[in-house]
Amino acid sequence: MKDNNCGYCMRGELLDKFGIYICPLEVSDLILFKEQSKPGRVIVAYKDHVSEIVDLTDEERNLFFADVNRVAKALHKAFSPKKVNYGAYGDTGCHLHFHLVPKYEGGDEYGGIFQMNPGKVFLSDAEYAEMIEKIKANL
Repeated sequence: MKDNNCGYCMRGELLDKFGIYICPLEVSDLILFKEQSKPGRVIVAYKDHVSEIVDLTDEERNLFFADVNRVAKALHKAFSPKKVNYGAYGDTGCHLHFHLVPKYEGGDEYGGIFQMNPGKVFLSDAEYAEMIEKIKANL
């Protein structure tokens, strides 16, 4: 099931506003969040347009969390954060997804309140490509 107004479902211009598609996972898609004040921040979005984790079967949920775990391991290998925070939002988009946000000791907001989209750090296309390759190499 897809929603024509959803960036996770349709990609293209809708996704381009905030993210860059990296690759498919078992039951999800991996997306690099364009705002990179926390280097390596990504989104793991479920493959179908479902709103809630309770909309998944037990097997689907387990596979989704296996995808989240796989990506978290890759982020730890690729960027060596002190901590990875996990956020599940979607009050307006209503597409099941998790933000994986690497946090670095002494870095932006470390030990503080998380800003959803601080709009501080955007990269060049080459820098995004390099970051994506680093993540993919560790999946």
